[in-house]
Amino acid sequence: MTKLPGTCLRLTVAWFIAVLLAAPSSAGEIVRVTIKDLAFSPARTTVKVGDTIEWANGDFVDHTATDKGGAWDLAIAAGKTARLPITTAGTFAYYCKFHPGMTGRIDVDAK
Repeated sequence: MTKLPGTCLRLTVAWFIAVLLAAPSSAGEIVRVTIKDLAFSPARTTVKVGDTIEWANGDFVDHTATDKGGAWDLAIAAGKTARLPITTAGTFAYYCKFHPGMTGRIDVDAK
């Protein structure tokens, strides 16, 4: 195995650290939607691809966050949370299967 001279090794390590620090983060934001009194709040949410939406159920009954187009369907037990990683840009209308009058909308921007 060939040894690198000290200066070359330090430059290689410095370059590697600089590349790591300059790399964009793949983890997005966590955006919270609260469920209280049979309503999603905010009812309309704007996020970016890579973000995660977290629904927090503050009611004493179970709810769902169900995409009207069938892309996803999350059960959210009373007093619990559920998360959905956002992977696709677009507009998504959703509702609660147990309480169809509960509706929301997610506008997803590309990164």
